Formats: sequence, structure tokens, C-alpha cells
Amino acid sequence: MDTFIFTQVFSLGHGPEGGGSSEAFAFLQHYWWFLISLLGALLVFLLFVQGGQALLYSIGRTDEERSLAVNALGRKWKLTFTTLVVFGGAFFASFPLFYSTSFGGAFYVWMAVLFCFVVQAVAYEYRRKPANVLGAKTFDAFLLVNGILGPFLLGTALSTLFTGAPFTVDRLNLADPGTNGSTVISQWTTPWYGLDALAVVWNPVLGVAVVLLAMTLGCQYLMNSVGDEPVFCRTRRRMLFCGCGFVPFFVAWLVHLLFATGYTENPAELITAEPYKYLHNFSQMPFLAVGLAVGVGLVLWSVYAGWRGSRKAIWYGGAGTVLAVLALLLCAGWNHTAYYPSLADMQSSLTIRNSSSSLFTLRVMAYVSLLVPFVLAYIWYAWRAVSRRPLTRGELHGELHGELHGDGHQY
Repeated sequence: MDTFIFTQVFSLGHGPEGGGSSEAFAFLQHYWWFLISLLGALLVFLLFVQGGQALLYSIGRTDEERSLAVNALGRKWKLTFTTLVVFGGAFFASFPLFYSTSFGGAFYVWMAVLFCFVVQAVAYEYRRKPANVLGAKTFDAFLLVNGILGPFLLGTALSTLFTGAPFTVDRLNLADPGTNGSTVISQWTTPWYGLDALAVVWNPVLGVAVVLLAMTLGCQYLMNSVGDEPVFCRTRRRMLFCGCGFVPFFVAWLVHLLFATGYTENPAELITAEPYKYLHNFSQMPFLAVGLAVGVGLVLWSVYAGWRGSRKAIWYGGAGTVLAVLALLLCAGWNHTAYYPSLADMQSSLTIRNSSSSLFTLRVMAYVSLLVPFVLAYIWYAWRAVSRRPLTRGELHGELHGELHGDGHQY
């Protein structure tokens, strides 16, 4: 894959009279949308940390059991936080118009997401500090808030890539600084600044589905990472309940998506409405349909395997989540699809063509992206090193007396 990308980036755009430049630009736009989609898929999988936090009081009946769960989840929470930051940074660098439109317009939602993750970081850092005057239960409540609200807001925001948002884009504003001396290309057309996404029923439906999926994966992770029989049995039952709850919400959202009207960009670079757009995308890009079907199948198999007592269910669920979300996000942006439809002005809808960075920027970043496999290899190594054995009550007491686990902290 890296060799293919390397060849494409260097060969395209250097033909006679620069005739390949447009082809290079289109390739890099699709390549970076793939990387953004992959990061988004990994982020949804890593929300198992939030899912485990949401079930903290359901799984842990005593302070000791809750500490077991928190310490097991504490080994991985930084991966989720880091992936969220990288996802936002990569979106800003490769598709800056989306970043300024969504992150600038829907700032109530994104500020709420930021608040949730800041609260999580504070909770993990200070939960077991000797000078913690608020008590561990206060920070457990912070983790619970992050566990439910974080996935819900991210799932709701993800759905807006298909359902759209009320904004307009006018590049002529660059020539008109306006009354306040600023150049604003994108403008939100409602005073709710992102909260209006909750008024479209299918957005919170996906938000609830992501919460239940995160809880399912969180249970599977704890089954794999906590070596305690009472916690294991309790987690296995909760996993089945959350997995069965996830299915109807996700299926309802997916069926609606397949029959929904989407926006497409024609050769004249005009945005037009197309009935059954996403169904057409899956039929015209069958590899995405296969990826979605295999991903959903793996998630369902992970629920079955977890109910049968398999500690490896998290690997089936994680792989299935990444495949399914990757297929959905690629369906949202490839095949001349408007990945962020405008409900206020159809022609303001964002596509990977009209919202990307310049050819030079995408090409330079493509060189840097060749290091991604090494980063993934390091993440895998760190994961295995920290989770080399399940956490037990004996090890927990050892940590609380100063014998720290793999990441150097006690929670």
C-alpha cells in the first residue's frame, strides 16, 4: 500500500504540460479521505473506554470492583484521547473548509465533546491522588458523564455527515472583510450552533447506537482485561444486553440511510439531489458493501462469542467496528458524494473536491503519512505490553501500594 501511494504521489502531476496534476489532486483527495475515515473508524472502536466507564456502577458493585474496571480502562484511555486529537488535526490539515464550517459553526457540540474528554483526563489523573479532597466517587461520576455523553455526541456529529447541517459557504467573503474586519467563509444559519442536530431524529438515533456499541466493546474489553470471576460474569450479561440494544438502533439508522436522498457533484461541479444516493454508492462500490456486511457480521459474532464466555470477543468486535465505520465514512465522501450536505444552500455542500487543501499541502502530508504503519506498530506493541495479563484484585492492591502497572500510573 505504501509503495503504491509513494509511486502515485511522485508520478502523477509530472506529465507533459502538467497534464497529470488534476489526476494527482483527485488521487490525494481520495487518499486523505481514506485516512480520515480510517482514523474515524479507529476512534469509534477506541470508544470502548467510554463504554466501560458508562457501565462502571453496573459492573462494579464495590469500590474494589470499580477500581478494577477503572484501572483496566485507565491503561487505554490515552489512546482514545490521542486518536481524537489526531483525527481533528488531520481533518484540519486535509479538509480545512470542513473544519472551519463544522468546528466553527457547530461549536456548542464540539465544545461539549472537548469538555467531556477534559473531564475524563482530570478524573484519571486525580482519582487516586492523596490530596483528592473531592473523593473517588466524584471522579467516578466524571467518568460516567464522559462514558455516556462523549460517544453520544460523537455519534450524533457523525450522523450529520449524511443528514447535513444548516450552513452556507461563500468564498467571495475573502474579498469582503465585513464590519468586524474578519473574513468568514462559512456561516451557520441558526442560533443553535450545532444543537440543531438533535432536532433531526436520525442523528440522536445513531448517537444512541454508538453509545450502546461502545458499551458492548467496553464489556468485551473488560472481559479480556480483568481476571476476576464475579466481574467477568456481570460484564458478560451487560455485554449481551447492550449488544442486543445496539442492533435495532443501528439497523433503523442504516435502513433510513439506504433509502435517503443524498447530494452528488456532477461533472459541471454543481451539487444536485440524488434519491437513494448512498444505496447507489454501495452498489457502485461493492467492496464497501462487503466491508460493511463483514464488519456488522463480526460485531454480531463478537456478541455471541462474548456470551459464550470468550475473552477474545473484543478482537472480533473491534475489527468489525473498524470495517463497518470505515465503509460508511468512505461511502459518505467517495463517488462524488457531498459528505457534509448543507440544509440552507445545496451549492454550499462540502465534497472532498471543494473542501480540501491545496495539491502541494496534500502531497507533502502524503509523504509524512508513510510513517503511519510504524505508528500503528508502536501502538500495537504498547497495547500488548500494557495488557500482557489480566488485572486481578491482588495486582490492584499491589498498585495501590505503589507497584505501578505498565503505563506507570495508578487510577
